[in-house]
Amino acid sequence: MSSHDLQRDLNERHIRLMALGACIGVGLFLGSAKAIQMAGPAIMLSYIIGGLAILVIMRALGEMAVHNPVAGSFARYAQDYLGPLAGYLTGWNYWFLWLVTCVAEITAVAIYMGIWFPDVPRWIWALAALASMGTINLVAVRAFGEFEFWFALIKIVTIVALILVGGGMILFGLGNGGIATGISNLWSNGGFMPNGITGVLMSLQMVMFAYLGVEMIGLTAGEAKNPQKTIPGAINSVFWRILLFYVGALFVIMSIYPWNEIGTQGSPFVMTFERLGIKTAAGIINFVVITAALSSCNGGIFSTGRMLYSLAQHGQAPAAFAKTSKGGVPRNALLLSIVALLLGVLLNYLVPEKVFTWVTSIATFGAIWTWAMILLAQLKFRRGLSAAEAGKLQFRMWLYPISSYLAMAFLVLVVVLMAFFEDTRIALYIGPAFLMLLTVLYYALNLAPKGEQGSVASRA
Repeated sequence: MSSHDLQRDLNERHIRLMALGACIGVGLFLGSAKAIQMAGPAIMLSYIIGGLAILVIMRALGEMAVHNPVAGSFARYAQDYLGPLAGYLTGWNYWFLWLVTCVAEITAVAIYMGIWFPDVPRWIWALAALASMGTINLVAVRAFGEFEFWFALIKIVTIVALILVGGGMILFGLGNGGIATGISNLWSNGGFMPNGITGVLMSLQMVMFAYLGVEMIGLTAGEAKNPQKTIPGAINSVFWRILLFYVGALFVIMSIYPWNEIGTQGSPFVMTFERLGIKTAAGIINFVVITAALSSCNGGIFSTGRMLYSLAQHGQAPAAFAKTSKGGVPRNALLLSIVALLLGVLLNYLVPEKVFTWVTSIATFGAIWTWAMILLAQLKFRRGLSAAEAGKLQFRMWLYPISSYLAMAFLVLVVVLMAFFEDTRIALYIGPAFLMLLTVLYYALNLAPKGEQGSVASRA
């Protein structure tokens, strides 16, 4: 193991498809049923509102990533513009939330493989998923990029197929005896907003969990071949991807099926393709869901490794994690994450299901912390620039600073809404407690820098 730098081996197609796949998770393929039950057809508004907030957050991240493309991304920017403690908290928080998310995804793979192989113990599939994704990450960043490219492509093709097939049902009665279904289901069962604005607001915290991972684009900046070109391209298309994949798919599904029946008869994707006479629809969608879970796990291992590498570079994690292989892979950092995930898989079988649900809600809190740090770092970054320097930025935030403040207010609203649900309320206790524990360790282990370390802000 040596101290080589990370390699810039991620091409534009890798990063564009990673950006496309980052916000398409298992939840969409299972129908987003719980969120739909809260808001009805108006769930589409929730995704649009949440998508606008994510667009602003990603634009803020892109502004800094194009100006200074580094490993660690938002944790590095938090350190440079908000201080070493902010960077330390953001980095370790992000590492932890992806560990939790990866455990969930590995378990999902085991559950869905169990549909095909019910006699094989689930832990075997969980270990197989972790071993395969861990190996891909340990080989080279190009291997990670290739697998993520194809994983994302499978998800995208499936969603586009659903939208096209569903559109055929809505307009021409495809698979429905030639009788066009139309879109009256969007308002025929209690109206477009059956539970009022309250239902829309209450669904926001679930909607935002679906967007967890989109900020991963920023972590690729340190290994992108041409970050000044690839990062803006990926970020600019975030909102349109959300409109097409989430809103488009949900529009089709809720036009064909009454919103209050969705989730009661299995995945809407399976139901839609079976109506066309595709008898293997359930198997096809099961395969797609497995690849979606593997994709999330693959991206999560990548994220934890790069974040730990960045923390070690700044003395906020053991120095061994700052070393890379000849191929530029931070193997020590990746191995720690993989070992921690082994423990997570074990704990997932030992602790009650309810506790696991609480832990995943903590990941949502962690995501909101990450997004808030991105916005705060970008505001501080901009304040440190002169008018002339700001004018030279290659990728600028829209409507600065109003857009950043509005996005921050939205995140505060989502945290407040989490207090209304028993399953997510626990995150408001454990999330801050975890940050406090990290803060105590920061000072107890004397991780605060000795003297001025220099920062991007002072060098810019």
